[in-house]
Amino acid sequence: MGTAGRYASGTDVSSDRSKAEIERTLTRYGATSFIIGWETGRAAVGFEYGGRRIRFILPLPDRAERRFTHTPTTGKVRSAAQADTAYEQAVRQKWRALLLIVKAKLEAVESGVAEFEAEFFAYIVLPSGRTVYEEAAPVVEQAYLTGAVAPLLQLGDGR
Repeated sequence: MGTAGRYASGTDVSSDRSKAEIERTLTRYGATSFIIGWETGRAAVGFEYGGRRIRFILPLPDRAERRFTHTPTTGKVRSAAQADTAYEQAVRQKWRALLLIVKAKLEAVESGVAEFEAEFFAYIVLPSGRTVYEEAAPVVEQAYLTGAVAPLLQLGDGR
């Protein structure tokens, strides 16, 4: 999907406002702790809910990407200010998208549409400090590489 089709691609809501809204949303739905941090190339949002620790890693774009340093239509080099504006727009979009995900998952749980563990399973932090996704992804990849994958319509135990 191109940039024009991305959720909130034209938002003017600041990243700080989105971060604050994520915190307010988590508080409203009953989270008991919250943390946010960043390092080059990524940010993290963590919280505790119902005795489970959850961590979302938000990949952030590289300021040096061509989509920021050059105009999309003509390919001309942008000024530093124009490149910063384009970069900040992309970062704002990422934070709005994360807010949407968090809100949707919490509302699904609150409404009884889904169970908390099912909605947040990949993001649950294990005692090792890694998420379920980080632990399971290599196993899933290996299953597909070796062909040891269950049929799509195979019914499990009803869960």
